[in-house]
Amino acid sequence: MKKLFIYFLLFDLSICLQAQLIKTPLPTKQQLAWHEMEFYLFIHFGPNTFTDKEWGHGDEPEDIFNPTQLDCRQWARIAKQAGAKGIIITAKHHDGFCLWPSKYSTHTVRESKWKNGKGDVLKELSQACKEQGLKFGVYISPWDRNHPKYGTAEYNDVYVNTMKEIFANYGPIWELWWDGANGEGPNGKKQVYNWDRFKKTVNTISPRTVVFSDVGPNIRWVGNERGIAGKTNWNYLDTIGFTPGQGAPHVDTLNQGNAFGRVWIPAECDVSIRPGWFYHANEDEKVKSGEQLFDLYLKSVGRGSNLLLNVPPDRRGVIHENDSAALMAFKKLRDESFAKNLLNDAKAYWEINEEAFLKDSINYRTLDKRGAIYGINTQSFMVQLSALKQVNCIVLREAIHLGQSVESFKILLLNGDRQVAEINGTTIGRKRILTFPVQTITSFKVIFEDRFGNDNVSGVAAYLLEEKLIEK
Repeated sequence: MKKLFIYFLLFDLSICLQAQLIKTPLPTKQQLAWHEMEFYLFIHFGPNTFTDKEWGHGDEPEDIFNPTQLDCRQWARIAKQAGAKGIIITAKHHDGFCLWPSKYSTHTVRESKWKNGKGDVLKELSQACKEQGLKFGVYISPWDRNHPKYGTAEYNDVYVNTMKEIFANYGPIWELWWDGANGEGPNGKKQVYNWDRFKKTVNTISPRTVVFSDVGPNIRWVGNERGIAGKTNWNYLDTIGFTPGQGAPHVDTLNQGNAFGRVWIPAECDVSIRPGWFYHANEDEKVKSGEQLFDLYLKSVGRGSNLLLNVPPDRRGVIHENDSAALMAFKKLRDESFAKNLLNDAKAYWEINEEAFLKDSINYRTLDKRGAIYGINTQSFMVQLSALKQVNCIVLREAIHLGQSVESFKILLLNGDRQVAEINGTTIGRKRILTFPVQTITSFKVIFEDRFGNDNVSGVAAYLLEEKLIEK
């Protein structure tokens, strides 16, 4: 066993060194941790909740904001029960209204009648997240339709000070969300954002925070608000010459990444559980079902991205019953669907090598109980099941701490010596969930093509899902 461990360790080191030599981008520790988050909630909340708008104008009276039954603990409890691992809140949307009593604005909860101006949504939510063991993230729109200095060089100072204030009072902040919207301020001017300064500020005061925008620097937008990643989805992106917002790459590029991109910037899939982003009573019967959310999970997490699901609180300040019910149904479907890995009792897997076949000798290794193959370089491999089984879902994971290498693959499903189906795909990344019509098999082969000959499989699993859940 010790020799085997040393072999894997040396193999990992050799691959890392090769990745360095060929300048393959690698994720940071913070990005690797982000990849493992998989699913978390977005909370759109503010004056728009009370005006039925999606984008406020910044001239809404502060007293319009009055969630008399605000319960951030309820938000956190529901998030936890739904299996979400964090919450990101719109601390300041485009209307400029701050959900905390900022020293750098006069358009905040302090000026509202809610709790007689003594309320602080960020304080309550950050505490609730800590109680539930959830990560806490903040969205602060650079666009501000209320602040009088917007459109001037001084506004960049305001924005930097705003970030410093949030990190100092409500940290740790796990993810910071920068929207790329850039419209006119109350003075009729557009802002020239100092993005480099903004990035340096975050790196200085909170280097462990991952920052989202169209082009990162750490996480990128997936290119749509439908929550769907590309079937081809590289974690690499080229960012030179691009900026968030109108200066971003084409949405197709954001959706798929760049196969030879120079920076590791994975995609995050944002989507709302309702048609709108903020709460509207007329959408109470339009909440996505558990099955619809499961389908989005397959098309986001199942394509190597993370799912950021927006669940907007209502005017009371709580998550509506319909949204909560959908989240619980979503959790139940995930738990039931992936409860039984059919490879838990698999006999073994074999590395497939043409020379080995010619010599009638095959390199044999065993699977662990989770169907994982940690740290093993397998250009291709075969899994032998313990008995004849029905399968309609196979999950592959790439060892992304070594980079992303697989550019195409095929899975051959076998019943004895007879091939019953072939599944084709392109990239894998952190996780690839493949669904297909039910097949009865005794084994399957996975054959990779990549750029460097360094396919690193970190996990393989197989399941039998309800037919209605198969990705359409």
